[in-house]
Amino acid sequence: MCCIMTGYYDYVLGLIPVSLIGIPALLSVIGLPLTAAVPLGATAAIGIIAHAVFVNVPVDPQATESTARPPSQNSINAD
Repeated sequence: MCCIMTGYYDYVLGLIPVSLIGIPALLSVIGLPLTAAVPLGATAAIGIIAHAVFVNVPVDPQATESTARPPSQNSINAD
């Protein structure tokens, strides 16, 4: 059996359709009109996406590792 590793962005991708479908469905069952429930679900989806893009920034581990290292002794100096 293979180990399934779910990360933050896997949860984000799962929560987007849940917020676009589930929140309006729940609010319409409670009694809110569908024309008001859909924008509230979309606002929640936008908030989830914004958090994933701007707060918990996706980072390329190879890019940060290569920029954090000092130049090697074998590098060519143009001066």
